[in-house]
Amino acid sequence: MTALGTALLWFGWFGFNSGSAISSGQLAVTAFTATHIATGTAALTWMFMDWIFYKKPTALGFCSGAVAGLVAITPACGFVSPMGALIIGIMVSVICFFAIKIKNALKADDALDVFGVHGIGGMWGSLGTGLFAVGALNSAGHDGFFNGGGFAALIPQFKDIGVTAGLSIVGTIVLAYVVKLICGGLRASDESEEMGLDLTDHGEQGYSGENAGTAPAFAD
Repeated sequence: MTALGTALLWFGWFGFNSGSAISSGQLAVTAFTATHIATGTAALTWMFMDWIFYKKPTALGFCSGAVAGLVAITPACGFVSPMGALIIGIMVSVICFFAIKIKNALKADDALDVFGVHGIGGMWGSLGTGLFAVGALNSAGHDGFFNGGGFAALIPQFKDIGVTAGLSIVGTIVLAYVVKLICGGLRASDESEEMGLDLTDHGEQGYSGENAGTAPAFAD
């Protein structure tokens, strides 16, 4: 199911990134190509990282890398060359892989590694845009740091990261407070978690077989 979901996400992301060009043309092709290259590279890089550190390449690692690649290339897809997309894809898996290892060491409660993949990966993608952008590819863009843009090319990216992080933090606090007021808390009881929230919250069984009524186990 994880592999199927990743495949659907990967396919749909082409419409997300390429469709942002609003028309079928050079910019859409640039975004499409960069998206595919970065995602494929990130997926393979994460798989090799698993191989190096855990002695086995895993399908889950491949899928995690693909998601990280999709996240990172999104801000950059209309501005970077295939080589820039390749580097962004390699680096996002390396960065996110170690971010998750740090998260696990700190015992942070992020079961699906949302911050480690989407948060850290998104920050790298924004920074990578400022590093590898090619001004000639997009009339709305400019050359990145490694293409003659200098440090000035990174300033908008740092602003973007700062504003997004601030909005996310403040927005999360506000929404969490509202949910806590309405629902009486932010976390399900141990009994509800053991039984499965499909049953306790929705009155339906999400999984059948010997593990029915309990949440499926996911690898670290």
